[in-house]
Amino acid sequence: MSSVTPTDLTLRPARAEDRAALGELFWTTRAAAVPAMPPLVRSRDDIVNFYRELDLEDGREVWVAEGADELLGFVELKRDWVDDLYVHPDHQGAGVGTALLELVKALRPAGFGLWVFESNLPARAFYAARGLVELDLTDGSDNEEHAPDIRMEWRGI
Repeated sequence: MSSVTPTDLTLRPARAEDRAALGELFWTTRAAAVPAMPPLVRSRDDIVNFYRELDLEDGREVWVAEGADELLGFVELKRDWVDDLYVHPDHQGAGVGTALLELVKALRPAGFGLWVFESNLPARAFYAARGLVELDLTDGSDNEEHAPDIRMEWRGI
């Protein structure tokens, strides 16, 4: 676990030069989360290339958590939806995810939703402890992993 403190952490909008690092961070975090999360169905190269080409101006808001000039985590928003929130495995449990989620609450005070895999008990507990509620369970037929997932929501102020 990291020794990052909130005062060592910078939250900022992602920049074009962050895109490859975002792909690596996504890949590393997802690969380390198996079996709590289903294995990725796309290759590392596919994921990194996807992020390299990510258009940061097309209605997505990507924020990064940075410490000592390295990306520790990121969150991607589309309107009132959290598409991704990932923290590098070496920095989980150090407040990075909480800082990113608090940022989302500040940016979306009316509320937001997200999907979490049913099998990802650590993420479900993380979100529940921060005020999100589980609403809908699916059989996973609509996600590329075909794994059951749960829609969670933070209802805002």
